[in-house]
Amino acid sequence: MRALLAPAVVLCVATGCSSSDSSAGRGPFARYPQTLSAWGLFTGELSAHRPAPGVEPYDLNTPLFSDYALKFRFVRLPVGPGGAVEPARYRESGPFDFPVGAVIAKTFAYPADFRAPDDNPRRLETRLLVHEPGGWVGLPYIWNEEQTEAALAIVGGPLDVTWIDGAGARIEHTYQVPNANQCKTCHRTDGERVLPIGPQAAQLNRDSTHTTTRGEAHRENQLDRWRRIGFLEGGPPAAEATRAPVWNEPATGSLAERARTWLDMNCAHCHNLTGSGRTTGLDLRKDHQNRTRLGVFKHPVAAGPGTGDRRYGVVPGKPHESILVYRLESTHPGIAMPEIGRGLVDQEAVALISEWILAMEPRTEA
Repeated sequence: MRALLAPAVVLCVATGCSSSDSSAGRGPFARYPQTLSAWGLFTGELSAHRPAPGVEPYDLNTPLFSDYALKFRFVRLPVGPGGAVEPARYRESGPFDFPVGAVIAKTFAYPADFRAPDDNPRRLETRLLVHEPGGWVGLPYIWNEEQTEAALAIVGGPLDVTWIDGAGARIEHTYQVPNANQCKTCHRTDGERVLPIGPQAAQLNRDSTHTTTRGEAHRENQLDRWRRIGFLEGGPPAAEATRAPVWNEPATGSLAERARTWLDMNCAHCHNLTGSGRTTGLDLRKDHQNRTRLGVFKHPVAAGPGTGDRRYGVVPGKPHESILVYRLESTHPGIAMPEIGRGLVDQEAVALISEWILAMEPRTEA
């Protein structure tokens, strides 16, 4: 696997360094830990990602696509004056209501060979979402080549990576770490508020493997577990709660349910009634049935290369005449969607969305 070269980042100590020395220690970001290890989220060797006490790993049913990177997710909740964890509050839809002081961590990594994904994956970046009194703040940390530390890099940067895919083909790619301000592009809602995306009831409602204090593997539903360990209050038992399908497992949901869930997780954080993509008129959230807001026979709000000379967002029965598919298939800046966090085409998801459009009930043009 080719070496991953991160932008040069100078680590600042508590006494600080000048703004000319480090992009990480400037302005409002100067007060945050300059290294990932300083957050105390993991114990032992940092790259092993063994959660420290009070840090809970989790997974999602249908995650955001990020150039085929593996993802390792964790959450730490604050402890109140009495020593008890301050829980997140259950919400039926949207992210849970996390207390101030919560830290959500997500590490992006690639194995040398996807046919052996657990074999010493190379960690590229760890993104933190930190719930401050004034709202959520995003912080990107880039790992060094030795995999011993990750440093705060608010400007992000490109990382070259090579891997073998599941079919045995060699893939060379430049992975882009977003800058701290780009976090707001996807995580902003209601025009201003920044919120998490993944940790919500439907996505967390799944079984996951946990290690007991005796070192034994134990399967447990994540919602039930969060409630049992004091991480979550309110809501029904997992068996009665909403559950999202796994987008690429047909047994978990219908074609429409899986396609809509993929769009919900990959597109709807911008394309909703209040997100940064609201001016397009598209609403790609999964829980409405308004065909026009889904793009069906909907004209784009502006002409240009982003349309590919196609007339409508979605044309039932004709995926290759649909702007939605055209933009998902592209990697060209200004055309590709999502526009941040993707430099490769999610071929399997394009096939899913195309199949969904192909199976749509044809109707006359609006």
